[in-house]
Amino acid sequence: MKLISFVIMAGLVALYFMDSAFKIDFLTLEMLIHSSLRFFTGFILLGIGVFYAHTLKFKSAVILVLMLLLADDIVDFTRNIDSFRFEVTIHSIFMLLWGSLVGYLVMRNWKQNNSDL
Repeated sequence: MKLISFVIMAGLVALYFMDSAFKIDFLTLEMLIHSSLRFFTGFILLGIGVFYAHTLKFKSAVILVLMLLLADDIVDFTRNIDSFRFEVTIHSIFMLLWGSLVGYLVMRNWKQNNSDL
């Protein structure tokens, strides 16, 4: 649990500094939706589905992730929200990777705690 807490706190600190450097306002409704979609996509599809449970192949998971994120970007484009900037792309990749790492660690910790029963 300490490792999960450390990864979450380190990710929050890195997210704060990255958003400050790129001048991204993280606390708007659009960015919260944008970031949480990417975080939980990485958490569920990559962290749990690919790296932990091995229920998805990496190639098919990447295709699913790209389809979900492309659909979100198309919806943003139709609502005239600019999410095609380089800074937002780096932010999105960070959220995916951070979500996948946290997802893997949560499942590994959950498995270790439930195997003692």
